[in-house]
Amino acid sequence: MSAPGKTGGGTERNEVALGIGFVVLAFACIALMVVDHRESHLERVRQVLSVAVHPIRVLVDLPVAAWESASHSLTARRELLEENERLRREQLNANFQLQRLATLETENARLRELLDSPAALDHRVLVAEILAVDLDPYRQRFNLNRGLANGVFVGQALLDANGVVGQIVEVGPFTAEAMAITDADHALPVRVNRNGLRTVAIGTGDNNRLRLPYLTNSADIEVGDLLVSSGLGGVFPLGYPVAHVLEVRLRPGQSFADVIAEPVSALDRDREVLLVWDTATETSAVEDPSLVSELQ
Repeated sequence: MSAPGKTGGGTERNEVALGIGFVVLAFACIALMVVDHRESHLERVRQVLSVAVHPIRVLVDLPVAAWESASHSLTARRELLEENERLRREQLNANFQLQRLATLETENARLRELLDSPAALDHRVLVAEILAVDLDPYRQRFNLNRGLANGVFVGQALLDANGVVGQIVEVGPFTAEAMAITDADHALPVRVNRNGLRTVAIGTGDNNRLRLPYLTNSADIEVGDLLVSSGLGGVFPLGYPVAHVLEVRLRPGQSFADVIAEPVSALDRDREVLLVWDTATETSAVEDPSLVSELQ
């Protein structure tokens, strides 16, 4: 064993040596930092070390960068999907509104045609909506949303924007049944607008055909002639368009020609018609005072 005094002395010397070495290294570092700060001798060394360390830095940052990129892509994709869904809903709603607008514009144009028709000039009229149409192919009848409460009466004439449609055959408190001029049971006094020739137009059951069975082979009637209401019988106002002559077939050896006419009114397309009051029937109509403002 070594003596206690020697062991203690060696330790003290080691500590002194370490302290001196630390001080020397500290002064050396300070000197190098001062020299580098003034002369920039270590700049190239730092650049070389920076290039060597860059791949390591990239590898260290790669997982974080990849996560951020993936997260951003997922967020952007979700936002795009949400925006796409929102735009799709808005487009569907816009298309629906455009369809409704087109329907309203068509209906408005149709009502304008009704109210601007000649009937509005000389007679008091009321717009009525067609509620239902008789599906029997041999009956040209339909129901209206006007009745006794509106002053509607049996025999009252109906017109649309183009001409005569028919007349009322049955009236209830709030609805009425009408017969079109093409019904097989309907007859309408007419005259040829070109020369005043009077005759009767009979319904055929076909909403595109009327027959004029009481014209002789020598009658002055031609294809294209306009037939208007003659006013005889006091049901239909005088002078309203009824039909155009479509076909004239002379029948030698028989008294009467075969004359076919086509109605001018849109019997298979009308949604509204005009109920007409003239001075002859005005006093017989029972009006509802609350609806007077609707009559024009």
